Amino acid sequence: MATPAASSAAEAPKIVWNEAKRRFESEDQKAYIEYVLRENGKVMDLVHTFVPSSKRGLGLASHLCVAAFNHAKSNSISVIPTCSYVSDTFLPRNPSWNSVLYSGPGEMKSSI
Repeated sequence: MATPAASSAAEAPKIVWNEAKRRFESEDQKAYIEYVLRENGKVMDLVHTFVPSSKRGLGLASHLCVAAFNHAKSNSISVIPTCSYVSDTFLPRNPSWNSVLYSGPGEMKSSI
């Protein structure tokens, strides 16, 4: 018998784009991935991912990344993975997103 918590954990969390704050976030706004637009909006620099301790271990950071990468791909925007979670954890586990990465002069990396 499934408990309400078990069934809700199986569902993908709703991630929303908060354009004003330049981030993708959980519906409760407690987990998010922040970005900076560069190159006149053609490049999205993913600079920080945050998931509160109460929500860690549920794959929420990965869902935030997928939302950001889907947005970038559907809007022909390249991605710079400045955030260490994105570059060191998400991309090695999800190499199919490498095609969306920025590959401009000098492989731009944010200094943030």
